[in-house]
Amino acid sequence: MGLTRDEESSTHISDSNKTLSFLRYNSPFVQIILIGLVCFCCPGMFNALSGMGGGGQVDPTASNNSLTALYTTFAVFGILGGAIYNILGPHITLFAGCSTYVLYSGSFLYYNHYHHQAFAIVAGGLLGVGAGLLWAAQGAIMTSYPPANRKGTYISIFWSIFNMGGVIGGLIPFILNYHRTEAASVNDGTYIGFMCFMSLGAILSLAILPPGKVVRDDGTKCTNIQYSNASTEALEILKLFFNWKMLLIVPAAWCSNFFYTYQFNHVNGALFNLRTRGLNNVFYWGAQMVGSMGIGYIMDFSFKSRRKRGFVGICVIAVVGSSIWAGGLANQSRYSTNDLPEKLDFKASGSAYAGPFVLYFSFGLLDAMFQSMVYWVIGALANDSETLSRYSGFYKGIQSAGAAVAWQVDTHKVAPMSQLIVNWVLTTVSYPLLLILVMLAVKEDDKTEEEPA
Repeated sequence: MGLTRDEESSTHISDSNKTLSFLRYNSPFVQIILIGLVCFCCPGMFNALSGMGGGGQVDPTASNNSLTALYTTFAVFGILGGAIYNILGPHITLFAGCSTYVLYSGSFLYYNHYHHQAFAIVAGGLLGVGAGLLWAAQGAIMTSYPPANRKGTYISIFWSIFNMGGVIGGLIPFILNYHRTEAASVNDGTYIGFMCFMSLGAILSLAILPPGKVVRDDGTKCTNIQYSNASTEALEILKLFFNWKMLLIVPAAWCSNFFYTYQFNHVNGALFNLRTRGLNNVFYWGAQMVGSMGIGYIMDFSFKSRRKRGFVGICVIAVVGSSIWAGGLANQSRYSTNDLPEKLDFKASGSAYAGPFVLYFSFGLLDAMFQSMVYWVIGALANDSETLSRYSGFYKGIQSAGAAVAWQVDTHKVAPMSQLIVNWVLTTVSYPLLLILVMLAVKEDDKTEEEPA
């Protein structure tokens, strides 16, 4: 029998209420959208800037040195960021972090005119502090606000919005430098465009609610956290270095930004001309959106068992990642730093452009799949914002230490082939360790409990 008019009306009202609940300002969904937009404007634009190779400059030395300073301070404040977030809350932490992105882009605008590295290096160091604050707060929000059985979906939503920043950011240098020669650095308008987006991100960060005010659809709050104090956080941070779960994550954290140096400087920067690098970045960050959505589905919906979903997700990424790095090896065997081929152009190079382009696109796909998977694992280790902010900060700190080393490795002219092999080995080592972590520490959706460190 069909529904009566009253039953149909009741069903319609119920569906409408669910939709309205989903779109509440204090719902996890809306808050994840907001933190995604913040990261769209700040690290998303930063990714587009660094993805051009050399920060958009002909000589990558200033960019490499500024990024070394950035990731050195990021390594420290990534680890401290979770503690700072637990003490100050999201508004101050996020706004302070976002503001440093504006200064960093401004330093390259200055460099375009005066070619003095000092400002760029100092701005890079300050950005490392700010990025540590922003990403620790982002990690806590992304892993603790969603329901336990939908963390993969919410991570993929965040990652898609965040990487749309890289897509739009890639269009800025592509459009503004379309007619410029290979010998030129990007123009002033490129850096000004990045600064405008980053300023908007700083303002948007003030709209993020603290975890105690976020209410899930089932009526539960994300956490009942009472803001911490410095002595408590110092002790908890120290414990992270003896926490077996965090130690198993170290190789994955170390390699997860290590490969950017090779991909940006020795694939995109080495093989393509200026305007094509901007276009490639549109697709690189677009690939991240595809990769995050794909792995998010596997991590949330492929099997009923959370542990089995984790196993399958890691194995899928291991197979995909190994295939992509093998393609990178085949590509790298064709050239070296001292024997570069003619720069490829998306219009003029024809079929020669296709293979390196697909490889660069695939690197973006793998980056999103790998990092989304690691965040899912971290989110499966606990449910409360306080613990997850520390875990996320530890992950970002180790990740940034690896990136700092990678940029200096490139500054010291280590051969691209050697860099590729190290990247492939590091990612491969991380897979079995993550499988062990999932097997020993991840509980089922309704049984997640925080174990003593």
